[in-house]
Amino acid sequence: MRFGIVGSSGTVDQVLALAQEADAHGWDGFFTWDGISLGPMDTWDPWTLLGAVAGVTERIHLGALVFPLARRRPWKVAREALTVDHLSHGRLVVPVGLGVLDDRGFSGVRGEATSLRERAELLDEALDILDLAWSGETFSYAGKHHVVADMVIRPRPVQQPRIPLWVVGGWPSERSMSRAARWDGVVVQPLRSMAPTSVEDVAGAAAWVAERRSAPGPDQRPGPFDVVAQGELPDDPVAATEHARALADAGATWWVESRWEGAKASPEALLDHIRQGPPVL
Repeated sequence: MRFGIVGSSGTVDQVLALAQEADAHGWDGFFTWDGISLGPMDTWDPWTLLGAVAGVTERIHLGALVFPLARRRPWKVAREALTVDHLSHGRLVVPVGLGVLDDRGFSGVRGEATSLRERAELLDEALDILDLAWSGETFSYAGKHHVVADMVIRPRPVQQPRIPLWVVGGWPSERSMSRAARWDGVVVQPLRSMAPTSVEDVAGAAAWVAERRSAPGPDQRPGPFDVVAQGELPDDPVAATEHARALADAGATWWVESRWEGAKASPEALLDHIRQGPPVL
């Protein structure tokens, strides 16, 4: 199992320093987040920030938890992502989801999609368009919300057949999990609450996806697939390692340490935690 960490607080210089420290202390991934207006907090554009992180790191994977594609133009996302993919020499992952209405970039703007159904439709169309755009070939697309004619986006990404797409899967919703199973990874999110992903959630979601992707038929998908869990591991190193090992045994391929609020989320606390390194399984 790989270990990532969310390092989204502080000035841009502090965030870049956190990324460099994560790169130097054994972490496998560094993640920011994609928000427009979520209260009076300092917030940075994820694509600009990830481009800068790519330039000051050498080996860690990069991404944001998560990109709400319903409020982004998918062809613009395709261009932004392949640029960071090249800047990082193939270290980008793109976690995506429906987005939250707490963000005034959704609920505070007339004309933005706010219903769950419309956001889901836009997400599905965006995923299809990204896949076509990253082929490097001329493509057209006709959906309910997007119609694209004779577009070509080059160069192709470093990563092939595409930049990995991790899709938030609300467990145990079959509709939500089915969407994630079609792509390259699932960010497991229990539907019952915004609680951290439990071992039981991971085990259930991992088994469901494995069965779905291996079954003969149109949903069969060969190839690697990531099961991503997130939350906060215990502060005690022994307990943290035991919990991480249980998650790995349940089928998780990534744990993303996500300290969003409070003293633990300060740049200073994150720096201290990053320098301790991830658990060793």
